[in-house]
Amino acid sequence: MPALPQEKLDRLVDRWEAIQAELNAGPDPQSYAKLNREFAELDPLVSSIRKLREAESELSGLQELSRDSSADAEMRELAYDEISDLRARIDELGEELQILLLPKDAADERSAILEIRAGTGGDEAALFAADLFRMYQRYADLHGWQTEIISLSENDLGGYKEIIASLTGRGVFARMKYESGVHRVQRVPETEAGGRIHTSAATVAVLPEAEDVDIDIRPEDIRIDTMRASGAGGQHVNRTDSAVRIVHIPTGITVVSAEKSQHQNRKLAMMVLRSRLYEQESDKRAGERAEARKSQVGSGDRSQRIRTYNFPQGRVSDHRINLTLHKLGEVIAGDGLDEIIDALITHHQAEQLAALRDEASG
Repeated sequence: MPALPQEKLDRLVDRWEAIQAELNAGPDPQSYAKLNREFAELDPLVSSIRKLREAESELSGLQELSRDSSADAEMRELAYDEISDLRARIDELGEELQILLLPKDAADERSAILEIRAGTGGDEAALFAADLFRMYQRYADLHGWQTEIISLSENDLGGYKEIIASLTGRGVFARMKYESGVHRVQRVPETEAGGRIHTSAATVAVLPEAEDVDIDIRPEDIRIDTMRASGAGGQHVNRTDSAVRIVHIPTGITVVSAEKSQHQNRKLAMMVLRSRLYEQESDKRAGERAEARKSQVGSGDRSQRIRTYNFPQGRVSDHRINLTLHKLGEVIAGDGLDEIIDALITHHQAEQLAALRDEASG
């Protein structure tokens, strides 16, 4: 493991203490919100630093006792016994701290925009897209996040040709970003009378919700149209007559929101547009930093097949980390999704730690 940067750890503790003092002094609401966010990010780090340093201090005391010839022989023996366990504990705490110190995605703490679209498979793909949305909706409920539908296009069977929703809460993007990609389902469709297994797919995109300060959208760069919603699918498509379409002229990005009042639709469509432009800019910067990624985990590549849901065998396989769970019912209900996402996060952190070790040894 690379040596922990003690000066950096000292600065983090000092900053944590300074923020705590500022919060206790009663800052204005805007400053309070900003300081509180920073404090919440630093708090687990500082707690980990203190646990590690307490363990190291205890180890130093035990080592001194074990070497003290004037000390009671039984006490020295006990010290020897505890030293081994404490060293293992220090290694464990050091690993935990290394993970907390890993570079984080700047958007991890943000809410997210979730976009699900039916892919190959016709009506069955649309039904699968609806299943995926319900899975994420349940998952959001379990984490205390709020879900709001921005736009929805259904087919006559109740499947979703496309659905866009916002997931609002702290740290949504940090977990949901691993869901971007192509999801494949293997099952006997409701539309299939012969009982044959079909393979269908849906694409999932998870974008970090962008703030006004992230993306400057000039009024002259957008065209806003209001329209009466219509389209194939009758009552299942765009159920209000206050749809709003926003076109970003420089990029050609088009967003439609048609689930709320005209005022709300405009606000939601702008939110989606900002997020798409933010993602576009982030992808551009990432491409400039590295032409090729070693790992696709968490990259948000929507062209990559990331997971297969096999209903006849009751299993879910995530192809990025070769993980297979025979818990399809739990996963598709949202309750078992954390096990997959936790494994993806652990894999990603292990790759980052390995890169740091290679860099340190090189």
